[in-house]
Amino acid sequence: MLIVGELINSSRKVISNAIDERNEQYIKEIAIEQVAAGADYLDVNCGTTVFREKETMEWLVNIIQEAVQVPLCIDSPNPETLEVGLALCKYGQPMINSITGEKERFRAIIPLVTQYKTKIIALCMDDNGIPETVGERLDVLKNLYINLHENGVSDQDMHFDPLVKPISSVEAAGKEVLDTIKAIKIQYPDVHFMCGLSNVSYGLPNRKVLNRIFMVQTMTLGMDGYILNPTDKGMMAMMTASQALLGQDSYCMNYLAAHRAGLFEE
Repeated sequence: MLIVGELINSSRKVISNAIDERNEQYIKEIAIEQVAAGADYLDVNCGTTVFREKETMEWLVNIIQEAVQVPLCIDSPNPETLEVGLALCKYGQPMINSITGEKERFRAIIPLVTQYKTKIIALCMDDNGIPETVGERLDVLKNLYINLHENGVSDQDMHFDPLVKPISSVEAAGKEVLDTIKAIKIQYPDVHFMCGLSNVSYGLPNRKVLNRIFMVQTMTLGMDGYILNPTDKGMMAMMTASQALLGQDSYCMNYLAAHRAGLFEE
């Protein structure tokens, strides 16, 4: 299971304020808290600082790496900003969030994937937009898979995002994602997955409940990567318990360690 901590994102007001104030200590604390809570990677997104995004990305990456020694997921729609972040990464194999089947986006991002030998989150969408059906998602994924392979990207470095939509507006959105995961596991057994869970509950009450249950449902069908808040104890507790029940936790050692650490306490 690969956990990407989502909290260092300038769309969050507390992070935006910390960036504006150049509050190094706060950014470091958020980085340390996420890693301590179980994050394998930290997502770094400063996309809302449009006119100073490259400068901000440089500042964030340097500050984060003073605090923790984990790989980073560099997250931006701007290829130039991605390169600024990737060039500074010191620890482990970096990840890019993200590439798509859109021709212009693919051409802009793939040189960075190969130059920096990154993992890549690949969104199941192309120039036609977000697919409506499982079959359409698989068609997009097939083209992405072929093109990534042709550029030397291994299955182990591909993390496909089936694109979660809100069930409040698309009734079958949750089931579509589950069916897509199942189909991908059959056709491409060696690739990995990555998704943000929270879209599924957008616009509804009790969002944490929906997000946690959907995580367990997706794990059951093979999802093995999430962009989430690792400091959400309830979410991490559900993940740990689910891994034990799915036989992904040798002798339940992680489950027992989580119990001793108080992860399951309300």
